[in-house]
Amino acid sequence: VGDSTQALVGPTINVGMALHHTAFPGSISLRPSTLILVVRDYLVSLTKAGFTKFFFINGHGGNIATLKAAFAESYAVLSDLNVPNADRVQCRLANWFACSSVQQLARELYGSQEGSHATPSEVALTQYVYPEAIKQAELSPEVAAGHPIYGAADFRQRYPDGRMGSNPNLATPEHGKQFYEVAVKELSNSYLQFLNAP
Repeated sequence: VGDSTQALVGPTINVGMALHHTAFPGSISLRPSTLILVVRDYLVSLTKAGFTKFFFINGHGGNIATLKAAFAESYAVLSDLNVPNADRVQCRLANWFACSSVQQLARELYGSQEGSHATPSEVALTQYVYPEAIKQAELSPEVAAGHPIYGAADFRQRYPDGRMGSNPNLATPEHGKQFYEVAVKELSNSYLQFLNAP
């Protein structure tokens, strides 16, 4: 998106809110309160440098509520600090997996086997970016059931392999390229609309 729109891309936040995954060994998570502070500090620093428009591209559903809360917190803090142009700051959250073009392609390729976690679209995109890391595994059942989740132990009990209603064995790097292209196009258009809006 940065390349296609000539946007300045800020440093990524590589660890997010994944407390519900911490029953899987090796998972790293920030608490929602910590992620809110990280985002707030990014925004305060960049606003002091003169930036007013922030377009966050997110790849993890667990971050959505926390990022929206971080934006609200940041607007208030910027105002309280009397940072110049605080009243002009705008934050937008764009989830690549929620792009209408991505969802349409997932329906066409995977139908009811897309699911909501460890999805073939997510796996395909990863395969496209990291083809040398592709691994195949027996999945039983082929498509995992979907249920609500409440915490890390509950998630691990309901989804021992992390899949929620999905069949990631349907993924291919070729599909990943398609997802990448439609997501970049839609996110680029969304970014430019956001940038040019009052």
